[in-house]
Amino acid sequence: MHILLIHQAFVTINEPGGTRHHELARVLAQQGHQVSIIASPISYLTGKTSSTLKKEVDEFGVTIYRTYTYPALHRSFFHRLISFFSFMHSSFFRAIKIHKVDMVWGTSPPIFQGFTAWLVARLKGVPFAFEVRDLWPAFAIAVGVLKNPLIIRLSKWLEKFLYRHADLVIVNSPGYIEYVSQHGANKIALVPNGVDTAMFPIGQNGEVFREQHHLDGKFLIFYTGAHGISNDLQVLIEAAELCQENEQIHFVLLGDGKEKPALMQMAAEKKLENISFLPPVEKKEMGLALSAADCCIAILKPIEMYKTTYPNKVFDYMAAGKAIILAIDGVIRQVVDEAQCGIFVPPGNATAMADAIQQLYQSPDKCKKMGIHGRVYVEDHYDRQKTAEQLLSVFLQLEKKK
Repeated sequence: MHILLIHQAFVTINEPGGTRHHELARVLAQQGHQVSIIASPISYLTGKTSSTLKKEVDEFGVTIYRTYTYPALHRSFFHRLISFFSFMHSSFFRAIKIHKVDMVWGTSPPIFQGFTAWLVARLKGVPFAFEVRDLWPAFAIAVGVLKNPLIIRLSKWLEKFLYRHADLVIVNSPGYIEYVSQHGANKIALVPNGVDTAMFPIGQNGEVFREQHHLDGKFLIFYTGAHGISNDLQVLIEAAELCQENEQIHFVLLGDGKEKPALMQMAAEKKLENISFLPPVEKKEMGLALSAADCCIAILKPIEMYKTTYPNKVFDYMAAGKAIILAIDGVIRQVVDEAQCGIFVPPGNATAMADAIQQLYQSPDKCKKMGIHGRVYVEDHYDRQKTAEQLLSVFLQLEKKK
């Protein structure tokens, strides 16, 4: 089977960011299937050029095509829209030239590329699978990023159109099922987020990372990933301020995003010396970085709709064997509670976060046990090999019905 994925924000394991699709594609290729991916050369995380190659084939035979995308992704929401539409246009003409495709795989966000995937699938006469990784535009409206009434109406129309016209809607969180069914999806499959546990070998020596960044002897709290509006990282900085009297506790923010300069300025104004802002690392290096952590934080704004999400970073933390401080309620809280791998704190509450950090600092054995519990649980339930096999089963069933 030849699967074509159209994904502007696609990230390889040699880049920083969420590499779910590259990991899944590699497993599909190992199973003997051909996978072609049309992606942007501009990093969705940093806004910088991530690749200058128009075509590359990885060691597993996955083919990645890079097509023109307007580069000013992070300048403003208007420029981001231009970026989305430019990729819609360029990816369509690249996709048409790819022959003998058996299925087109679209993914959101950005949702606009979903229309391109639908159109290509219909022109080629093959099934269209639409993957929902984020309830866009609902999340963007809830967090206040999307405000223009006309764009909101058009986005909602496009969302319902894609749900209704997809041969299958795939969701990566059980929390999304009710929403997509209420908004037009007829056939829905759950292929949950997960992690390639092999990328997080237990027993790695975190001292190398600690020495490199002059963090020897510290109790390290890590946050990794996007520094955006949704991530509510000013709460983490407020928690760092509450913990500053304990010189052993240190925060590490590893990643990038539009809000990072403002966050660094906030920490500087508070004269915080217990927080380090570090650049993102390639996903294949994330295991080594997290080996230096004592515990990790997952956080989103206290918005009701975020209770539906399965954030990638939580599964990474579990795979790394680290205790989690979870400032996200809902379905992901159920995972962490069942795994007994972390402490829930109310989203938006810096005092509760600081208290949880102090609790783990004072109970190192409990902290380590939580990390071990998380690793065992994620191996049993959310290993990438297993979720990729679920995806392949879904694709094969869909192909038989064409």
